Amino acid sequence: MRYLQTFNRRLRQIREHGRLSRWDVAQICGVEEAQVKSWEATDVRQRGYPGISELLDFCIRTETPLEDLIDLEEQGDGQLELPGLAFSNSDDLTVALKELEQEINRVQLSDEETELLRRFRNASAENRRMILQILGG
Repeated sequence: MRYLQTFNRRLRQIREHGRLSRWDVAQICGVEEAQVKSWEATDVRQRGYPGISELLDFCIRTETPLEDLIDLEEQGDGQLELPGLAFSNSDDLTVALKELEQEINRVQLSDEETELLRRFRNASAENRRMILQILGG
């Protein structure tokens, strides 16, 4: 999984550039903050990786292209294996594609949600905390 060797650094850079805390990323992906910390770990023995649903949630909700998170160059056999997602060479590829499409539709933001996220991301850290307190977060 060479393409995930730089994932931890890329995620941290994207998160910091977008002024997102690890907690923000955890909320976006529906995981605990400790998991996000493990995704960014510099020690490979402590590093974890998101599943496909967390990865899709992050990419779609932050409008981040997948190729910005993982290095897609120099793939040995052209097969991309993401944690939590398995493809087979059987005739059931249609079923796998349909499930992937359903997952993408599940995390696709409406125009209103996109605008709320944009405004939230541009808010100060203090205003974000206040908004989350109001929402019960």
